[in-house]
Amino acid sequence: MNTAVSAHWEDVYRDKHEAQTSWYRAHLDTSLRLIDALRLTPATPLVDVGGGRSTLVDDLLARGFSDLTVLDIAAPALEDSRQRLADSGKQVSWIVSDVTATEFPAARFGLWHDRAVFHFLTDADTRRRYVERAAHAVRCGGHAIIATFAADGPERCSALPVYRYDAAALAAEFAPYFSPLDSAREAHITPWGSTQPFTYVVLRRTENKN
Repeated sequence: MNTAVSAHWEDVYRDKHEAQTSWYRAHLDTSLRLIDALRLTPATPLVDVGGGRSTLVDDLLARGFSDLTVLDIAAPALEDSRQRLADSGKQVSWIVSDVTATEFPAARFGLWHDRAVFHFLTDADTRRRYVERAAHAVRCGGHAIIATFAADGPERCSALPVYRYDAAALAAEFAPYFSPLDSAREAHITPWGSTQPFTYVVLRRTENKN
């Protein structure tokens, strides 16, 4: 694990409560709409990369999904979610790890979800490692939903630079392992009222290689 990156995010989550982080939303409405449109069975294994304190896991449990994994580099963020979910959290697999260094089981997941991790990967080699891990972990015919700052979105987040995308450029990062199915744009309103444009892509795992 990249200890400097881990320390940065652990400090963020220790120093700020939910409504003090720019990415906070009570519910990830766009992600949920895109997930619902896929009509996945409740037994589909899902992983939320960078899930942190996100309530996506709460809403997926409420929809009946039973095989959920939440991965984040910051242990305090996952601990907050565990405490929030209480007994329901015992159904979830919680992983503290850097996604670009995580050894996932092959073809483990039917859906890979990432809201606002990938845009922090400003180095091409790091992005390649991320995509290769996603391709290894998602079964053929499975899906990935990736959300980043849009091309006209912020240039930095949490004091770190980001890489911004339109839908075509974001989908291209995941070729040839994934093909684009859908895209969306979201005008996220931060807790203090500023607007952050996001790009979402829905991808299908198409190549049986990693």
